[in-house]
Amino acid sequence: MFEKLLEVEKRYDALTAQLSDPGVASDPNAYRKVAQEHASLTPLIEKLRDYKRVKQGIVDAEEMLSDPDMRELAQAELEELKPQVPGFEHDLKIMLLPKDPADDKDVIMEFRPGAGGDEAELFTGQLLRMYLRYAERKGWKPELIQVQETGIGGVKEAQVGIHGQGAYSQLKFEGGVHRVQRVPTTESGGRIHTSTSTVAVMPEVEEVEVHIDPKDLEMDYYLSGGAGGQNVQKNETAVRIKHKPSGIVVACQDQRSQLQNREQALRVLRSRLYDLAIAEQQASEAHGRRLQVGSGDRSDKIRTYNFPQDRITDHRIGLTTHGMGQVLDGDIQHIIDALVTTDQADKLGDGAEQ
Repeated sequence: MFEKLLEVEKRYDALTAQLSDPGVASDPNAYRKVAQEHASLTPLIEKLRDYKRVKQGIVDAEEMLSDPDMRELAQAELEELKPQVPGFEHDLKIMLLPKDPADDKDVIMEFRPGAGGDEAELFTGQLLRMYLRYAERKGWKPELIQVQETGIGGVKEAQVGIHGQGAYSQLKFEGGVHRVQRVPTTESGGRIHTSTSTVAVMPEVEEVEVHIDPKDLEMDYYLSGGAGGQNVQKNETAVRIKHKPSGIVVACQDQRSQLQNREQALRVLRSRLYDLAIAEQQASEAHGRRLQVGSGDRSDKIRTYNFPQDRITDHRIGLTTHGMGQVLDGDIQHIIDALVTTDQADKLGDGAEQ
């Protein structure tokens, strides 16, 4: 690990020198590339240099132990510094783990009701609001791409963009089947029903990252649904796009113009194709980790929200927490942190086996 850290430190010093190089500074593209890599390495280098200072402090204190006048001070120094070493080494190992190239990307999330009829649609609406509130708590910018609501507050389908630093790194393990257990408001007998909703989480990718051949697209235009009356849409602004090679179909009708709906649908299509490629890659690699990212997970039940017992359980890591109201209001960082920590531990275990 330490040899790798020294290599990274050399690279960081070289990048620092390049930032002061007039030749690099005069080329905006080159300067931006160097600055981005430099910024990405800065937290690791700062941690490494703090670790070095602690290790050097231990060496200096141990040398002072032979001096009777300094022994007490040296011992106090060692008692303060030595316990810090394991924490630094653990953090450095985590920071050296290969980074998911999509972690810094924005996110597109899709929400659909599963089993449970009206109750599933109501729960889907609650999940949508939960993630919108979480995004707001993080200071991110949520964007409703497409939402089909029911008359009783439920959601038949929704697509949301979330823009923010590290959005995908925090949300990527939220994809899968979310299950709710509760007594529906329409149930007079007080029986607990079980319903499900499916959440998909995809990194938003640029056009250059996923090339779509126009020949592979089949586009249909139709009238957007609306409230009726004066608001009814007279023009065919809604867009449905089918990607023939994959069979993926994306529709969008919530924007004001046909062009806007087409662009939004293509955004979602690019993310779905990227997500499909990642899922296929992971399937071929056959990793055994508990937390997989990609469409292959979407048939798996990942979490249960039990209202009568005020209990939320993440089945992948055996985490149980309480406070349903706070969770549905977007207070889910503790759950996300546990998932990220588990993934890091699994990756460290994979590295140790290798």
